[in-house]
Amino acid sequence: MTICRLGADAEAPPWAMQGRFWCVTRTADELSVVCEEEAAPAGVSQECGWGILKVHGPLDFALTGVLSNLTSILAAVGIAVFALSTFDTDYLLVKHEKMDTAVAALRDGGHTFA
Repeated sequence: MTICRLGADAEAPPWAMQGRFWCVTRTADELSVVCEEEAAPAGVSQECGWGILKVHGPLDFALTGVLSNLTSILAAVGIAVFALSTFDTDYLLVKHEKMDTAVAALRDGGHTFA
């Protein structure tokens, strides 16, 4: 996966909305795109090399501390994350080269993987 940054006035590009997982988020400051690396054209400001961890959901909106727990475990072993949330669940993007360490740390923290 890659995380791209486009200008605040950019239209959502068709290339961003391909593949099994993608996200386009607009704020007053930017248009942020998460998509398959192969989809993003050269010349777009991007950070490549991310893998995805999906939190088993759906998660009740009243739950507290889910992301805090996960990111605290990862922070303790020096792993940065890019977090995304949907109506049903949360996703943590972790650099590919840190994925094995991330999974091991989360397992040690009591989390299971399907």
